Amino acid sequence: MAEFADQAALRVQAGDGGDGCASVHREKFKPLGGPDGGNGGRGGDVILEVDASASTLLDFHRRPVRKAGNGKQGSGSNRSGADGGDLVVKVPNGTVVLDRHGKILADLMGIGTRFVAAAGGKGGLGNAALASPRRKAPGFALRGEPGESRELTLELKTVADIGLVGFPNAGKSSLIAAMSAARPKIADYPFTTLIPNLGVVEAGDVQFVVADVPGLIPGASQGKGLGHDFLRHVERCSALVHVLDCATMEPGRDPISDLDAIEAELAAYEELTATGTLVTATGANAGSGFVPLSRRPKLVVLNKVDVPEGRELAELVRPEIEARGLAVYEISAATTEGLRELGFAMAGLVTQARAEQPEPEPARVIIRPAAVSGPEFEVVRTPEGAYFIRGDKPRRWVRQTDFTNEEAVGYLADRLARLGVEEALAKAGATPDDDVLIGDEDDAVVFDWDPTLETGQGHTPGPRGTDARLQNW
Repeated sequence: MAEFADQAALRVQAGDGGDGCASVHREKFKPLGGPDGGNGGRGGDVILEVDASASTLLDFHRRPVRKAGNGKQGSGSNRSGADGGDLVVKVPNGTVVLDRHGKILADLMGIGTRFVAAAGGKGGLGNAALASPRRKAPGFALRGEPGESRELTLELKTVADIGLVGFPNAGKSSLIAAMSAARPKIADYPFTTLIPNLGVVEAGDVQFVVADVPGLIPGASQGKGLGHDFLRHVERCSALVHVLDCATMEPGRDPISDLDAIEAELAAYEELTATGTLVTATGANAGSGFVPLSRRPKLVVLNKVDVPEGRELAELVRPEIEARGLAVYEISAATTEGLRELGFAMAGLVTQARAEQPEPEPARVIIRPAAVSGPEFEVVRTPEGAYFIRGDKPRRWVRQTDFTNEEAVGYLADRLARLGVEEALAKAGATPDDDVLIGDEDDAVVFDWDPTLETGQGHTPGPRGTDARLQNW
């Protein structure tokens, strides 16, 4: 069974709000003491939270659906229903949340960072909250609103200070094993490493995290091999280290051509993310000190100099690489030769990158209220000749209405009339008995429009739970 996953589909369902209660206070010698129905409880949210104990998205492959608790119904004596329990879902540091269309919703960095993936529905009002001077004892209550439902994609991008990049079998896994306590799989065939491995390295008083990024090949930026899956983990690294194989026996390969090939793939991947051809978190990071891959601090490691032919080749290509302005270190991960000097060089890159990082801003909540200048609803003619009412308010009001209660239906008619729906239908050319649809497009409620139906605050609904206007409706 797999032990690591860096991409997963997740469906989240927030809790529904509890229904309000329609109740009348009764006690001895006071049979009708007024409405006392309580409000329904709020539905629970589904919250994604970065947790240090989470390191993979594998659990979402096992359980791809997460649902929060529903709110409870209100009751008499003005008792509100209990709120539904929030569901906190633990995710690894560096998780990117995308919607079903690939739009980035959140880039979760830092232990404790939270994102409300689905908001719970509001509880319905009880009849005590609906009472007014003209409707002193409402015989109905509002239903709770359904919780938000979303289909998300989670992507994990490794959070590390140094990223080791290079061809398969260049010795990246051996290097991270020699410099840290990490123990990745090491073998003498390509693509031994299929998941990124992290190791903590200390050099003097500097401690940093090194990521062994799985091997890259030409065409990785176009998805060849597991290119996109591998390159995703390079984005978070503040510095890159090219690990070049000086003892490869493959024809047509040498350290210079390997370096050129990997640099070309990093540049191509960067161009894809910049143009939006490939959806990544780059755009989300752009305003927070994000540095393109081509401008990350880099150094070059010539590995396997314990092999005589490898040492000769390293001495041959070193001047050409240094002429490009890159620091070069000759090492052997097998014998640990040169690892001390390399560790301090990496620490220097990390110290420089950390010094150039902008000061973190204090955490704050950004509120983006919806624009209020636009219309609250619109009337759209359907191909079948019906009239569809679009708008958040009408849709929410329909969801709150108990259509088994005539008084609740009359209350909905009054709310829609005050909003201006009646006038808008008349202007759109609606005639009596035309079909009017309100709600979700795939599950709308159909009404027969009767423009002669009396509406407004001045109407007296009649006995509790009934509405004289609807007796012959």
